[in-house]
Amino acid sequence: MTGLDRPTSRRVGDALTSDPGTLQVHHDLSGVGDGRVVRTLTWRESDGRRREGVTVIELAHGCVSCTLREDLLPLLRRLHRRRSVRRIVLTLDPILEPERIAWSIEHVVVDDQPGIPGAPAGLDVRVESTIAAVAEDVWLHHATGDLGLCEVLPVPPDDERTLAQVAVGQVGIADALIVVGCDPAVRDAWESARLMAVLKRLAPKAPMMFELPERPLTPLLVQQLVAAIPPSSRRGRIDGPHDPLLVDQPSLDPDCGVTWMEFHTDRPLHPGRLHDAIDSLLDGVVCARGRLWVATQPDEALWLESAGGGLRVAPGGRWLAAMDDDELALVGPERRALGALRWDDTFGDRHSSLVVLVHRGDPDDIDAALRHACVNDVEFAAGQQFWNTFDDPFGRFHADPCEDVDDIEVPMAGSPATGDSSDHRLDDH
Repeated sequence: MTGLDRPTSRRVGDALTSDPGTLQVHHDLSGVGDGRVVRTLTWRESDGRRREGVTVIELAHGCVSCTLREDLLPLLRRLHRRRSVRRIVLTLDPILEPERIAWSIEHVVVDDQPGIPGAPAGLDVRVESTIAAVAEDVWLHHATGDLGLCEVLPVPPDDERTLAQVAVGQVGIADALIVVGCDPAVRDAWESARLMAVLKRLAPKAPMMFELPERPLTPLLVQQLVAAIPPSSRRGRIDGPHDPLLVDQPSLDPDCGVTWMEFHTDRPLHPGRLHDAIDSLLDGVVCARGRLWVATQPDEALWLESAGGGLRVAPGGRWLAAMDDDELALVGPERRALGALRWDDTFGDRHSSLVVLVHRGDPDDIDAALRHACVNDVEFAAGQQFWNTFDDPFGRFHADPCEDVDDIEVPMAGSPATGDSSDHRLDDH
């Protein structure tokens, strides 16, 4: 259970914990910056009585990774071994992104547990569904703005994520949505319609339920929502940089000015002009994601993703054309097939492909800015040796907005989107 509004998430989590055999886990991270996390376990006895256990956890280093590594993941492995626990409800703190949790469950090795062999928690538990709560009156504003997460929620001082990044990420991986309706007296019908258009394109398979002031959520309603989740829903699945970009077949027709636009090119992108074109993805756009072939980096695709006014670029894995035989042997048949469809005798599978969810911007203007970033005929004819002379403001990593293109941080280290599987333990401090 995820969402930016903590009371709503807890309320839905409580509704999901109405049956014996279901245990709710909630980590309150409001004090994580001081190295303190409050963990609450909630369950019902066989006679229907609600029970609660609260534990204050002292962390050596106040960060989200510590909470996952030192408490949540080991806890999941221990709870699996309790006969009384059939289902676990993770009611996430607003600053936790469910994609990171799902990835960690599958990949982060949990060891040092007495009597439990070292392995990821995914050996014992699976993500059955993710439910996201969305506030009708403010979510679209949060998802399209440029506020830092630290300006709204208590986070560690080194947390540089944006509110939009978290809001979009929570909905993008959701299997079901609960829209918390606002007072009808202040509801803007047009903005509500635009919100619905955005949600249906971000999570096209997710059934929705409205919580209205006159119709509060009940355990029965929440259970009906969970039962409506289709078998083909995401259920914790995380897509990689070389997977299809438009997952679950969202509508490509515009609605209330909201539409997915696609950009594809088989020409490399000039890094300087691409940096200029990025501005077109930060205004009037809910989010964007895709693969980039940058002329100065012929071996590795770059992965771009944006939410609201923030954007980041990171390594997305090597192109098939740049791999040796050992690397190719590890590539799945789906990616091989997609690469073969666009294979070029000279450049192999190199290409750029972006999808952009527009809500106020002009898709034609965005397309024109990205087309201008492609190398022109003269540059293309000059070839790789000439492209290597271009100044590259991206280096290997990039985040926008930026004040100094030479001062580039590593915004996506450890992110599932990088496709980096070399270390499946969370970083030590």
